[in-house]
Amino acid sequence: MLVGATGLVGRAVIEHSGGRKLKLLARRDPGDVAAHHARHVAPPEDWAGIIAAECSDTLICCLGTTIRQAGSQAAFRAVDHDLVLAAARAARQGGAQHLIVVSSVGASSGGGNFYLRTKGEVEAELRSLGFARLDILRPGLLTGERNGPPRLGEGLAMVAAPLTNALLHGSLRRYRSIPATKVAKAIMALADRTEPGVYIHENDAIRALAD
Repeated sequence: MLVGATGLVGRAVIEHSGGRKLKLLARRDPGDVAAHHARHVAPPEDWAGIIAAECSDTLICCLGTTIRQAGSQAAFRAVDHDLVLAAARAARQGGAQHLIVVSSVGASSGGGNFYLRTKGEVEAELRSLGFARLDILRPGLLTGERNGPPRLGEGLAMVAAPLTNALLHGSLRRYRSIPATKVAKAIMALADRTEPGVYIHENDAIRALAD
């Protein structure tokens, strides 16, 4: 099951899912997708029941917004923290053993940045839910064509990304931008992994999985 099906990474996951049948869950219709995918369109308050009933194997969580897009820190946290955790808990209730979640480079529950601290707190709480396998992807700036209103800051960052990437070496390579298609391909590769444990994947590892 894929939650966050209408976002940049979620749409790329659908595109690169191959012959796999995905159960798509979103608050609005994901649009033109292959007929073999099952669609569930519902308000977020109904998601837990749908996930618990429909997700018995693997949950792919591509939920995410920005503080600017959400309108406030509280609204951002409601999505990137509360909704992500509610989806994961419902998947465990339904018997899912594998969670793949898109987080962010620099996520840290002890950090001073609100965005990255929220991401880190979510990661820590997801670890406690008892999934047999937990894959956490921490990409840098995601590049690709987004639906919806433009995000000015991200747009400028994407224009500057080639130059910025060239300046990031060594341990800073993890902060390089990465195409959403690469993240999606990595997610589909991880969907086949069965080794138990918690795995963190940053930029270079995500690219290796995608390739």
